[in-house]
Amino acid sequence: MTLRVCVAGATGWAGSELARSIAAAPDLELVSAIGRTHAGRVLGDVLSEPRLTARIYASASEALGNPCDVFVEYTRPESAKSNIMTALKHDAHVVVGTSGLTESDFAEIDALARIHERGVLACGNFALTVVLLQKFAEIAARLIPQWEIIDYASDDKRDAPSGTARELAYRLSKVRSPELTLPIEMTDGPRETRGATVSGSQVHSIRLPSYVISAEIIFGMPDQRLLIRHDSGNSARPYADGALVAIRKVSALVGLHRGLDSVLDL
Repeated sequence: MTLRVCVAGATGWAGSELARSIAAAPDLELVSAIGRTHAGRVLGDVLSEPRLTARIYASASEALGNPCDVFVEYTRPESAKSNIMTALKHDAHVVVGTSGLTESDFAEIDALARIHERGVLACGNFALTVVLLQKFAEIAARLIPQWEIIDYASDDKRDAPSGTARELAYRLSKVRSPELTLPIEMTDGPRETRGATVSGSQVHSIRLPSYVISAEIIFGMPDQRLLIRHDSGNSARPYADGALVAIRKVSALVGLHRGLDSVLDL
């Protein structure tokens, strides 16, 4: 059975790599794409990939005029939620690669997905090394009561913390709350220097040239320290590979699920 896919953000850095990967997959067909800059054009002409014959539309509602089985959200935080809700109302399963959605956004998305009996798989990062970082961090948090998260990205990334860091903090909150020796409100000096509290964890976002996406969590105990870190390169290939797995697995879900590991045997 061939899965019909619509990709929002198909001409972007990660979306274009995913579109090319879909073109090479015998069990997937890209039936429509969303991208305001190139709306009205054929995606293959924009990406120099003749196997991509889908047309690019300016909005999700227009693109979903072509029925699809899976809708992939790879745009910006300000449009992601609306795109996801529109896709669910068109009875499509949804894979989310866009970062910046809040916990309240996810709650609304989950509620609508359950009404329509559709699955939503939201991954702050599709890279396998991030999936492993999350799992290792959950194990460490069961044994080590103190940690902080550092989120690195390029100087032009607008959302902070990144979806990777938000997802990591959320997952750790399900394990336990960190036990700070000194509460943040007792800080002498600007409290902002201690980072932001996200799902109970202190998160520090660094935005500088030369970074793509990196995430680091530091666990501390008396006289010992554990660092777990993910670094990505300049290629979007790791994200495309993970997104392909999500596309193939999401139709078995109902409601919102967080993290690629929710459909992997880990």
